[in-house]
Amino acid sequence: MIYPGNFEQKIEFDTIRQMVKDKCISTMGKEYADKIMFSSDFDIISKLLNQTEEFRQILIENPSFPEQDYFDMREALNRVKIEGSYIEQSQLFDLKSSLIAIHDVISFIRSLEPDLIPNILNIIEDIYIDPNILSRLKSLINDKGEILNNASIALKEIRKKLAGKQNAISRKINQSLKAAKKSGWVNEDVEVTIRNGRQVIPVPASHKRQIKGLIHDESSTGQTVYIEPGDVLEITNEVRELHGAEVREIIKILKDFTSLIRPDLPQLIEAYRTLGLIDFIRAKAKFAILVNGIKPALKSTTITNWNKAVHPLLFISHQKQNKSIVPLNINLDGTNRILVISGPNAGGKSVCLKTVGLLQYMLQCGMLIPVEEQSETGIFSSIFIDIGDEQSLENDLSTYSSHLLNMKNLVLNSDKKSLFLIDEFGTGTEPQLGGAIAEAVLERLNENKSMGVVTTHYSNLKLLARQGNGIINGAMLFDTTKMEPLYELKIGKPGSSFAFEIAKKIGFPKSILKNAEKKTGKKQLDFDQQLHQLEIEKKELDQKKDEFKTADDFLSEMVDKYEKLKNDLESRKTKIISDAQQEAYDLIQSSNKLIENTIKGIKESQADKEKTKKLRAKLIEEKEKVIAKKDSNIKLKDKQKKNKPIEEIEPTKEITPIQKGDMVHIIEQDVVSEVLEIKGDEIVVGFNSIKLKTTLEKVEKISNKKYKKQSAQSRKTAYSGILNEMNDKMTNFKLQLDVRGKRGEEAINLVKQYIDDAILLNLTDLKILHGKGHGILRSMIHEYLSTVSEIRQFKDEHIERGGSGITVVILK
Repeated sequence: MIYPGNFEQKIEFDTIRQMVKDKCISTMGKEYADKIMFSSDFDIISKLLNQTEEFRQILIENPSFPEQDYFDMREALNRVKIEGSYIEQSQLFDLKSSLIAIHDVISFIRSLEPDLIPNILNIIEDIYIDPNILSRLKSLINDKGEILNNASIALKEIRKKLAGKQNAISRKINQSLKAAKKSGWVNEDVEVTIRNGRQVIPVPASHKRQIKGLIHDESSTGQTVYIEPGDVLEITNEVRELHGAEVREIIKILKDFTSLIRPDLPQLIEAYRTLGLIDFIRAKAKFAILVNGIKPALKSTTITNWNKAVHPLLFISHQKQNKSIVPLNINLDGTNRILVISGPNAGGKSVCLKTVGLLQYMLQCGMLIPVEEQSETGIFSSIFIDIGDEQSLENDLSTYSSHLLNMKNLVLNSDKKSLFLIDEFGTGTEPQLGGAIAEAVLERLNENKSMGVVTTHYSNLKLLARQGNGIINGAMLFDTTKMEPLYELKIGKPGSSFAFEIAKKIGFPKSILKNAEKKTGKKQLDFDQQLHQLEIEKKELDQKKDEFKTADDFLSEMVDKYEKLKNDLESRKTKIISDAQQEAYDLIQSSNKLIENTIKGIKESQADKEKTKKLRAKLIEEKEKVIAKKDSNIKLKDKQKKNKPIEEIEPTKEITPIQKGDMVHIIEQDVVSEVLEIKGDEIVVGFNSIKLKTTLEKVEKISNKKYKKQSAQSRKTAYSGILNEMNDKMTNFKLQLDVRGKRGEEAINLVKQYIDDAILLNLTDLKILHGKGHGILRSMIHEYLSTVSEIRQFKDEHIERGGSGITVVILK
């Protein structure tokens, strides 16, 4: 049940229907758009959504889908079911074009991966067009809609004769014209013309009796007559007879062709019905792409768990104005069934309510809705809405009476499978009484286990929400600094109307506001202020929570890296010690062997002095090699300190005038540089590839030794600055970049900077959140990533964690 009767107009679904209708190519598709109906059957809704989602993927992946010549030939085909009737020549061309279109559409769909489009394949499963029909059509008519000469042997012969007779007419009339010019009856510049479908010669009226023939026409002044010469009259009559024969033969051809297709008429008509359905589903898919619509997880229960839902018409409007839209996050289920939204006027309460109604209705009409993929949505058997002015002069109902009538129908007909949407609940009469009735109605709806969204300014409705009673509060956020609404729904706390704050912003008289504050009472003002303060504090806590989570993730990653580094160092330490022990062992072994050989040699030579001297020398030589090997690292490190040549020590020089090529110290900036140019009292110095103009009095000459020392200090300072910058980058770096809503060039620049920083910080695993949309931004980002050599791999995120809306990047 949908209530009231103008429900579609109230939630603007009639505009959605027209937009889908406008995207249909054929009248057949438009007929389906006119028949869009609300359904509460889970299987039907699921099938319709699957069809549209599959077609959305087809259009995204295959922009070349056949989209022309979707002519509706059903009426023409139904008319020729009777024996003896035939299809008109003017319709034959449309029949040929549309049957080719049907063939191309079916062939295109069947060429795709069948596992990805089972529901679309099911639609065209039984569609068959006899190839002989298309073949015969192509042999009958050309691309201009003309019957071909070869359509029949008789037609070919008739047209051959026609061509001969027409050529004969042209020859004879040209001969007559030539003779008339020679006789001076017509001017030299006169040419043959056409009157009443006949070739004639324009002749001055004064010479009309000179040329024998039939006068077909005369000029408006009567000065010229148009004569068909007598010697072509007989041939012209023969041509007329041949034209009659041509028409009769064409009708015969059309009858023969109609007889050929008459047994296949039911199949052909069904093919056109299917083409219309494909056209309609394609239009729904195109609209879904326009508004970023997807198929959420469909549940058979009553649930509304939407992430980043947007009103499609508002999205289109804002997109044209290059404005962003604040998405809606809403979660209603068996525990929290009724959402009471409060907040300032023009803060977006009604938009939230309309968004819920429109998206739910679209979904149950088989249309994809603009929400995030992780969203879930259920099925309702009835939807009620009460929004806007329902005053009725015809039924003598006031606005409030009309609202009460809606409430009565709602209370009497709602159940646990109903969704209700009530805007400005309780208004239209005395506030205290209207609020009391609204509260009682809301309690009854809660008892009925119905699900719904209401907007209100009444405090008693805000106070109805309690933990576990099925009713929850929601607030439209308001920026008290700029005094403007944020259009963002926050569930959990009620909102303030900010009546006094808005009045102050527009310059309302302070004395009146002060008097109003007294009349309102301090408790009410404190209540609103506390609501606002609680919301601000909650928002700050949520922000801190996100920051801490990011920091915790980063810290965990750093701990893992340091643990890996520590393990690597331990492993290397063990290997170094093992290698050193082995080397020491080998050294001892070789030394013992050398000593033993020396002693043995001395004994064998029986203490021969010369032999003993040589053996001792060899022993000393080996000893020096071992010592040299042991001290090699120390010597390398201390070489410059201990063995610095005397010629490298720069002697003290006398202070001389500054010249080009000298090293100087810029006093005011504590910078050392080289003199590049001197002009009078002005000099040009260079440092770090930068040229600077200054005066002689602002610099002092320094030695090369001092220049090197200060340059090293400058590099050290720069290095320290680089380390600080690296630390800052590491601290502020996030492992996920969000570029949704960014323009292509802006998004690519952000991605480039993000990848550069990640490479600099030696990170490996990154994520880029770009959303799905039309897939354009994803393609641009993937194209750039493919050019970065430092990237090992990039791919779409797992379907359960965002799918093609997120790109995972793995650096080398």
